[in-house]
Amino acid sequence: MRMVFRWFGEGNDSIPLEYVKQIPGVEGIVWALHDIPAGEEWPIERIVQVKQQADTHGFHIDVVESLNVHEDIKLGLRTRENYIENYKNTLKKLATVGVKVICYNFMPVFDWTRTDLYKELDDGSTALFFESEKIKHIDPRVLVNTIAKNSSRTMPGWEPRRLQSLTRLFEQYKCVTEEDLWANLEYFLKCIIPVAEKNGIKMAIHPDDPPFSVFGLPRIITNKENIQRFLKLVDHPNNGLTLCSGSLGANPKLDVAEMVKEFADRIHFAHIRNIKAYENGDFVETSHRSKDGTVDLIKVMKAYHDIGFKGYARPDHGRHIWGESCRPGYGLYDRGLGIMYLWGIWDLLERQKEEGIPC
Repeated sequence: MRMVFRWFGEGNDSIPLEYVKQIPGVEGIVWALHDIPAGEEWPIERIVQVKQQADTHGFHIDVVESLNVHEDIKLGLRTRENYIENYKNTLKKLATVGVKVICYNFMPVFDWTRTDLYKELDDGSTALFFESEKIKHIDPRVLVNTIAKNSSRTMPGWEPRRLQSLTRLFEQYKCVTEEDLWANLEYFLKCIIPVAEKNGIKMAIHPDDPPFSVFGLPRIITNKENIQRFLKLVDHPNNGLTLCSGSLGANPKLDVAEMVKEFADRIHFAHIRNIKAYENGDFVETSHRSKDGTVDLIKVMKAYHDIGFKGYARPDHGRHIWGESCRPGYGLYDRGLGIMYLWGIWDLLERQKEEGIPC
């Protein structure tokens, strides 16, 4: 397992790379050019700049997260060709600096969705929270304004330029069914995967977060059966997954550990985090500890160990603890704790394997 840490860039992250360097076992940063709107080609000068920043601290930049797909591609509009071409060109540039995995998603309009960025927990920490009943009645524009209050730091999937067209986007998606979205995703993959293969890049789609429809918008990467269907759209090793235990865990009926084993050879990137899901559909981010949430991360980590996982993994969202001022979900302290919890499980499994002790 190759541990990496998501970093939003100089001037856009509260955490300096010299702090990340002090977390045991972290070998690379997960990055993107977050200020460039979806659909635009990334400048090679900016890409090289990030590599130089990472090199200074001995990190690799193998994994890019949030090379976002333009809405025209998801909608299947004629204008998608230009945006697909830009995507291809960006892939080629990223390959020149050693990028090996691209994490992206195919969620309409919104990326991840939460109703509260700082829900106070019993211990005094705060965390990202999704309130099922509230989402049924809230105006999407109100939610956008809530997210925008954090405007000092970019929020991937909630780019202001894109969300300025919220009314138009909702109107466009009125006639888009799940089957339409499947067709548009297949078209995108058939254009992109050959380029990814040629350039040694593996595409890793992120599950929908949460894994069910929000605001009536279609969502398709939501469960084991749909992931099976996705992988068959272009049945190629470069077409794979970012398996996120937190996103999928928002539906307690899904067995994340089972999916790790099911899709072992197509998991190019692992997001490992915990949440607590409630019967009414609410869920809240928790510490990574298995007992604190409803996702059994010990079972999940054992599944990764059982398949001999050698891919990239990172702790995902953490709580906000010890008074840290940070981007919602992306502080240093709780993600650092999360990494050590994951390493603790992994190291024990390794020791048991070496000594022939049954787990």
